[in-house]
Formats: sequence, structure tokens, C-alpha cells
Amino acid sequence: MSTFQIDFSAARRKRIVGIDLGTTNSLVAFMDVTGPEVIPGADASRLVPSVVSLNDGNGFVVGEAARRLLIDRPERTVYSVKRLMGRGVEDVREELKLFPFRIAEGSEQVIRLELGGRRFTPPEISAQVLRELKKRAEEYLGEEVTQAVITVPAYFNDAQRQATKDAGRIAGLEVLRLVNEPTAASLAYGLDKRNDGVVAVYDLGGGTFDISILRLREGIFEVLATNGDTHLGGDDIDNRLLAIALEDIATEWGQDVSGRGEAVQTVRRAVIEAKEKLSFVPTAVIDVEFEGKRYQREIARDLFESLIRDIVDRTLGPCRQAMRDAGLEPEQIDEVVMVGGSTRIPLVRSAVEVLFRAKPHTELNPDEVVALGAAVQAAILSGDVEDKLLLDVTPLSLGIETMGGVVSKLIHRNSTIPASATEVFTTSVDGQQNVLIHVLQGERELVKDCRSLARFDLKGIDPMPAGMARVEVRFMIDANGILNVTARELRSGKEQSVEVKPSYGLTDAQVEAMIVEAYDKAEEDFRARQVREAQVEADSILAAVEKARASGAWLRLDDGERASIDLALNELQMVYHGDDHHLIRSRIEKLDHATRKLAESMMNTAVREALKGTRI
Repeated sequence: MSTFQIDFSAARRKRIVGIDLGTTNSLVAFMDVTGPEVIPGADASRLVPSVVSLNDGNGFVVGEAARRLLIDRPERTVYSVKRLMGRGVEDVREELKLFPFRIAEGSEQVIRLELGGRRFTPPEISAQVLRELKKRAEEYLGEEVTQAVITVPAYFNDAQRQATKDAGRIAGLEVLRLVNEPTAASLAYGLDKRNDGVVAVYDLGGGTFDISILRLREGIFEVLATNGDTHLGGDDIDNRLLAIALEDIATEWGQDVSGRGEAVQTVRRAVIEAKEKLSFVPTAVIDVEFEGKRYQREIARDLFESLIRDIVDRTLGPCRQAMRDAGLEPEQIDEVVMVGGSTRIPLVRSAVEVLFRAKPHTELNPDEVVALGAAVQAAILSGDVEDKLLLDVTPLSLGIETMGGVVSKLIHRNSTIPASATEVFTTSVDGQQNVLIHVLQGERELVKDCRSLARFDLKGIDPMPAGMARVEVRFMIDANGILNVTARELRSGKEQSVEVKPSYGLTDAQVEAMIVEAYDKAEEDFRARQVREAQVEADSILAAVEKARASGAWLRLDDGERASIDLALNELQMVYHGDDHHLIRSRIEKLDHATRKLAESMMNTAVREALKGTRI
């Protein structure tokens, strides 16, 4: 378990809370004198169901009260809205089939949900959950709460992260940081204190399953791989037991209640209660009373485990795939962290331990561990915790210039820092011995539209044919925001690096202006990038043809073949400076087709030269 050193000497600072904005349930936590604590509501419940309902007065009901309205007022109630955050209708068309939500007309770009004749975006719905958490925190702490750290899944893209920040702003919260959920769970266990290692975070929630593999190196959490199933979770286990109980009731009572919402919810509550007991005792009773009738069934843990084994096994496939994606074997995983209420089930814990060959961390409440990690991050930002790594985010993307004046981004904006990223590049010219590394900052696609941070040369590369050299470029941003860029030629081991100072000399207004400009010109930039990439490809084939014309293989072609190549060559050169990348690529394909015999002849000549004087 982690220990935290609290700073009491400073004057009272503004409180920052940590929030786990979940698909099924949400929580708010803060750093107490003894460590991070989840804040309970007036009813002592620490979980707030992520359910929002519109009442008759067009006000909102949130949490447990809203969940009770799911059956009676489904047309005015929304749940699992996190699945829709930052996504368009096309992105979630299949998922929408599983939900009773009404999508308003004109929602092609931004999803709008229709509730009681009014329209709301997913961030507006999520904001109601955040408002409830904010209110809960203010009542408990006795002070106004205006700043928060919110957790998001590791796989959330920029649009989904921005939608989460928008929800916070609507709720009256300044979102100081977005922290990846697996990173937050690792922080709650104090795993950042390890100098290095590999951490697997197994997150089995109510409606979703996520597995994340993180590498911790020099205090930096780097996501190596993520996987999961967005429609697999504790609800599947509940539904399995619910189906059995409803079938039993239909036989015993001679009455099918599966179509009656109130009866189904009563049975569901009894099933969940029995399931939760089975994590701690060998047998439990499903006990249901409804309209004067009673149903009881004792269920043993071994029977329960046999009923749900296939559901648990379905979580192991994504775990294996995540390890393959990360290039790791189970014995290379140093720590396993369990997140989500369903990880209390002994079968789940034993299956994870067998797969990863390591005993998982279960000391903290799995429902609360992400919120507790968010509270640790909040305390770091407020200065209440000393001697802890400060995580920040990059204001703009960072990358390097590649062929054609195109930017290849290595660390994307809003990435949590400390951060690192590595990518391998190659040379474009035969015999090239120097490589210019041009470091850039910005969201645009072309070098001319981004901000130059640094340039340096990687010198002394062994001369090789174009494309043979392997130049590894590594970006590392430390906790102080200092960027270190290292370039290394993998064959020779030659290395060069440069350091770029923190915050890169931009004000918040300048950063915001660059982001806005990138959004405004995104389509134009993308088209320009496609043209430049097509031109780079054209440069390569044009250079190759010019080289071939000076070889003996060119003379072995007949007049018709040479004329065909010349025609294709001229056609490519005519469209080269245009702005239609489709046209450029079509002419590249035509020239490629015309030169196939020439290429084969050159290859055969090269093979003959290589084998000359060799006995087989």
C-alpha cells in the first residue's frame, strides 16, 4: 500500500477533488489527512449511479432516484451516456441499437438525445452527474468546490477527452487534469514509486471490460496496449442469474413476471444481493417477495462459478491480445491491479492470477480505486502531497519533420506527462550519412504551419541504400515539462540528443489559438498532407526510373516498352504539382505498371552480379 506525505505547513489551499466519471457508477474523492477518501452522500452511499432523468418540471433527477425511474419513465431517462461522449452517430450506430434512447433529428455530426421533448448532448447529460458529485463534495467538505481531476479510459481519443472537459465546464468545474483510469488505479496503489516495471490493470465494471498494460520507466506511465469489450461486465453475470430466477418463478408461481418491470427489478435486486454475498460466503439465498408471493433459492458458490465461467473466460481473450500487442509474456508483468466491483468475485481473481502468474492487488475497494487515484492526483496539483510525481498534460502535439514537409506526431496534445514515445524512421537518399531531426509543436499537418522547437543533426551514419538505415527517435517529457529528444541509428549505435525547455514559450491564449486554427483548417490540412505524401511517393519512383535509364536494363527494352514508360513518366510529371492526390497516385500506379519489366530485368542483373563466381 502507498503512503502519502501531507503538507500541513502551507496556508489553506483551494480544495481540488478527484472524480471517477463511470459508465455505470460515478464517485468523488478528496485527500484527507490519512490518505484519499471517497465522499459519501446523505444516504451514506459512496456510489452515484450514472443515470439522469428529466422530471415533470423539466429539472433533473440524478443517481439512485433516476435509476428507479428507468422502468417507469424510459423516454425521459438516460444511462451509460459515457459510451456516447465525443462520438458521432456513425461511430455508435451499432451501440444505439442496444439502448432505448431517442436520437434527435439533425444529429449527424453531434449526437443529441431527446428527453421529454427537449434535446441534450452527451456532455450536457454527463454534466448533471458531475453537478451531483460537486454538490455532494461541497456538502461534505463545507466549502465551494470549483476544480477537479477527472479520469477517462486509456483508449479515449482527443474528441472524447474534450467532451469530458466540456461536461466539467458545464457543471461549473474547472477540469485541471484528465487522468487515464489505469494510471489513476496505479497511483492509488502507489505503484509510481517503483523505478520501473510493467503493470496490468484489469477493469471489470458493470457494463464494460478494459485491460491496460502500462510500462513504468523513470516515474513515467506509458500505455503499451489496451483492449477489452464495451459490452461485457457485471451486468452479464446479473442477467445470467436473473434469467434462472425468473424461469424458476414462472414454474413455481405458474406466472411469467418477466414482462413486468417492477417484478423484474425486485428479482434483480435479490439476485445482485446474493451474488455479492457469494464473494465472501460459500452459499447465499436469492430471496424475493412480490405481491404476497415468495421465492427462495439457495445457490452455492461452486454452482455460481460454473454458471459464469464462460463470462469470466471472455475477459481473458482481450488480456492475452493486449499482452501480444505489448510484445510481453505473462511473466514479464510485475504488478496486476484489479478495478471494478465484479473483481471481488473469487473466480475472477483466481483466473487473473493464473493468467498473469502474479497475485493481483485487491487491498483497496475495487469500486473506488480509480476515484482514490484521482484524489491523489488532485492533492499533487493542490500541493497537499509532497514528494510525489506531478503528472501534467502536453498543451500541443509534438513531433518531427518527415519527407515532403509533413509532421509525424509522436506525443499528442493532452497526453499525460511525464510521457515518452518512440518511433523508427529511415533515410530517403542512397549513402546518406547525416539525418536532420527537426522538432515541431502544433496540431497542423504540415511543417510550415507548426512551430519549430529545435533542430539537430545525427551524424556519422554508415552509408547504406535508401530505406536501409533504422533511425530511432525518442521523445521524453519529464515532470517539469522539459522535452528531451534523442535520435539513434540502430545499426551503428550513433546517438544525438537535444533538450527543449518547459512550456515552450507559449501563453494559454496562443495555445488556444493554435488549437482553434487546427480545427478550422483540419480538412484543408488533411488534403494538403495527402498531396504531399503522394508527391513524396512520386519522387521516389521518378528517381528510380531516372537511375534505371542509365542502366543496361533500359537498353534491353524494346522501343514500345520505352515509349510506354516515357508516356507514363510525362503524365506523372504533368500532375505532380497539382492538388489532386488521387490523380497523382493513379499516375504513380500507371508508371509502376509500365516499369515492371524494367524492374524485373534490373533485379535479374543484380542477382547475376551477386552470384558471379559463386559455386552452388
